[in-house]
Amino acid sequence: MEKITIDIVSDVVCPWCYIGKRRVERAIKELEGEFEFEVNYLPFELNPQMPSEGRNQKEYLTEKFGGPERYEKLTDHVTQIAKGEGLAFDYEKQQKSPNTRDAHRLIWLAKTTGNQAAMKEALMKAYFEEGKDLTQKSTLIEIASGVGLDPQRTDLLLNSDEGLVEVQYLEQANYQRGISGVPFYIINGKYGISGAQPSETFVSAFRDISEKTTLG
Repeated sequence: MEKITIDIVSDVVCPWCYIGKRRVERAIKELEGEFEFEVNYLPFELNPQMPSEGRNQKEYLTEKFGGPERYEKLTDHVTQIAKGEGLAFDYEKQQKSPNTRDAHRLIWLAKTTGNQAAMKEALMKAYFEEGKDLTQKSTLIEIASGVGLDPQRTDLLLNSDEGLVEVQYLEQANYQRGISGVPFYIINGKYGISGAQPSETFVSAFRDISEKTTLG
């Protein structure tokens, strides 16, 4: 069976990245039996300058979007889109916009144990649906433990610089590819798809790329 590799560049606090994750998963399920898929998650920080203690989410997003009305309009819109994908976003529950570097280090660590997809999902669910504070190491350890990572191993990573160089290297590689917005999908290391496209678009793209690969 032909293998398709999908490298997904995204951030755990990016709503369209979570929506896009569901749409890609639906496309993969639809093509079950037609292709074998390998999915990898690559880091991207929407705001690398976010302080480690984070900021009040509503204040930060209101400032970012350009006022309270824009904040309400945009969060309501994305919440409704997410609902259509089976996701229950709750912006009222989430109080803190975090710096996501530690979350990306955990995703990097989880890849070494085969838990990367589960870690990515758990972090996004914790942020968008459960209102958990991702600035707290105890919260990150709890989330990591829930997907099978050893709590002591996670604690060691979070209290050191382990994985930092690796995450920064991956981020820099994405910037050099010209990726400035997420989600972004790199197919077979060669083809790019930008944005949380409908699942049908992904299905068509995977088939088209397969055909090009075969002809090439």
